[in-house]
Amino acid sequence: MPVSLAEALIDLQELTRQLRRECPWDREQTALTIVPHTLEEAYEVADAAVAGDDAGLRGELGDLLFQVYFLSLLLEERGEGDLESVARGVHEKLVRRHPHVFGEADASTAGRVRERWEQIKSEQEGREGIFHDVPASLPALLEARKVQRRAATSGFDWPDLAGPLRKLSEECQELVRAVEGTGEPRPETEPDAQVFSEVGDVLFTVVNVARRLNVDPELALRATSRRFRERVERAAELAGEGGDDWAGLDLERQDVYYERAKEELL
Repeated sequence: MPVSLAEALIDLQELTRQLRRECPWDREQTALTIVPHTLEEAYEVADAAVAGDDAGLRGELGDLLFQVYFLSLLLEERGEGDLESVARGVHEKLVRRHPHVFGEADASTAGRVRERWEQIKSEQEGREGIFHDVPASLPALLEARKVQRRAATSGFDWPDLAGPLRKLSEECQELVRAVEGTGEPRPETEPDAQVFSEVGDVLFTVVNVARRLNVDPELALRATSRRFRERVERAAELAGEGGDDWAGLDLERQDVYYERAKEELL
């Protein structure tokens, strides 16, 4: 390891210890209170990476790295490990799960690597059941993708993309029929149980289609939400520039400005 890298990592470790000793806020933190910040930093890393913001990514990775240091220090305080054991643990795990790199196993494609990855977790690491260790705290879209991947590992999967695409069409039709039977609910009221279930089926199937297309559903939806936000904000600006109050326009007029915003922001 280059000396400068080793020094930087040690400096951050010492800084983490100092903050834990001397900063009133850091002294009060526990795993439960710090984890929401860890999740926030992870999402900010994802945003910077997807946006192609290298400078932002560098900064956000540093923030996330500090979270790793801090949580490792909490482990050390409880006598349950430390930063070294965390690093050595992941090193050993990655070597074990890459026998095609560090051993004699054959895995010539990325798909085969993933298959072997899941097999190793089940066979060598004592993980039992099809859906072992699926974190309950995962965002719903990622949880759906993960359980679908686990099911696929057991052989329960469509043979090709046509299957989930056909299933998506079926689920959308079932949702339409359910809504036709109940009508649109009043605002801020509980949804019909059948409609609730059908919406879940549609979302789950969309995730399955995304999985087969190698699209991360969480990142794709976040990107779409960001585009929508940018377009609506620009449409409101265009309305103002045209002497119109965006909120006071009917939908047809709003849509005219929205389409203009889409063209500008392509």
